[in-house]
Order: sequence, then structure tokens, then C-alpha cells
Amino acid sequence: MARALALKFGALGCETKLASDGEEALQLLGSKRFDLIILDLVMPKLDGFDFLKKMGPKTKKIPVIVLSNLSQEEDAKKARELGAKEFFVKSEMRIVDIASIVKKELGL
Repeated sequence: MARALALKFGALGCETKLASDGEEALQLLGSKRFDLIILDLVMPKLDGFDFLKKMGPKTKKIPVIVLSNLSQEEDAKKARELGAKEFFVKSEMRIVDIASIVKKELGL
């Protein structure tokens, strides 16, 4: 899904960066400026919850949209408590719907 989203956002004129695990995502966050983060909760090396906890104070203002296959209400609640703006279950979302949410968030 990440690659499909990157292609869709590229077609919209957005620059995207993909990370294969949570540690790589955290390193990217420290080296570049981002307007939005789309985050999965289940990632190797560092899960999405720990990623949210480790985001630095400067990056806490970046909107985070969680797309996960974890569908328990407790997971959504915990992600929001840690700073996620939105939480969606991947299997319930189409690429076009996610793109619409991102466009709205970025003002495109």
C-alpha cells in the first residue's frame, strides 16, 4: 500500500519518502522537513506507537495519519493519545479515499 500511495501522491505533485521500518522512519524525520506523516503501527525494529513516542518536540506539530490493520478501538485511542490526528483501518480504505484525506490536510 505504501508504494501505491507514493505513486498516487507523486501524481498529485507531492514528494514522498518511504521507510521500510520504524527506525528508518525516525532517521528520515530527523533529516528532512515533512508536512504530513502516514504511519503504520506494525513495523519492524520500531513500531508505530514507539515512533509516535520518539518524535521530537519540533516534529510533534506534523500531522500524523495512522493506517493500520490493527482495528481494535484501544489501538486507535492509544495512537490518538500519542499524537496521531487520524486513524484508519487499511482494509476499510481505498487509495482514492486516503488521497482525499491527505489533500484536505495539506490544503491541495
